[in-house]
Amino acid sequence: MRDRDKMELYIQKEDIQDFQEFLYEREYSTATISKYLTDVHTFLKFAKGNEVIEKSLLLRYKEWLMQNYAVSSVNSMLVSLNQLLEYLGGGFLKLKRVKVQKQNFADEDKEMSKEEYIRLKKAAADKGKAQLALIIETICSTGIRISELSYFTVERVRKGYVEVHNKGKSRTILLPEKLRRKLIYYVKKHNILSGCIFVTRNGKPKDRSNLWAEMKALYKKAEVSPEKIFPHNLRHLFARVYYSLTKDLAGLADILGHSSMEVTRIYTAHSGNVYQKRIDSLGLVN
Repeated sequence: MRDRDKMELYIQKEDIQDFQEFLYEREYSTATISKYLTDVHTFLKFAKGNEVIEKSLLLRYKEWLMQNYAVSSVNSMLVSLNQLLEYLGGGFLKLKRVKVQKQNFADEDKEMSKEEYIRLKKAAADKGKAQLALIIETICSTGIRISELSYFTVERVRKGYVEVHNKGKSRTILLPEKLRRKLIYYVKKHNILSGCIFVTRNGKPKDRSNLWAEMKALYKKAEVSPEKIFPHNLRHLFARVYYSLTKDLAGLADILGHSSMEVTRIYTAHSGNVYQKRIDSLGLVN
């Protein structure tokens, strides 16, 4: 609720509940809604129950974020808070995001190489985790999001392509023939007659949380830094390998389901070490 005579806003518990319902009605994804609410509660905790929200409080919060979080996280959390302020009619209180010079290269310490991916996949197979090995291969050879793994059903795989619906959009995932044969062999071997191929022991589709833990457990055997081992990094590797072979950024954006090629460009960024070698090879210093 806005006090029109003062540059301040009142936020009550009911406002947060209404905001959640607003996001749901606007068809925001479950993950996005959860992220927004978590960020909003971080702010409310900082505000220490103060229902009166003034610009000075918001600026102190922004400063606190900058002291405790990376710039990318700060900006992400400000987006969430600004959404709430806008919803409550407090657009006049919105905070500006932190400006940061665009980095044109990826962090080599977190960038998984093709060789590391192969070792990771082999480590899963050697430990008798056939499902995990195939999931790793499926994500990396198609570039799908981890949330899209549930769309891989027996029926769709037999067709040779998978239609996914994510973030309000639909797209078709084409399967490499070798992967399609591996998936069909897997479902036959495990007597999976229909439905989702990758499920837990309870029959629920595999998700980010259980896959993250299973993959992390492979780091010693695979000899890969644990900082590099997370499902989304496989999607990044797919993007870099695809782009290095095709140089088709627009086509890659379509495959990954990106609305903007700027996002795709981030996925295809090389490490600073690659750029260093290119600069050194110019031969402009005697």
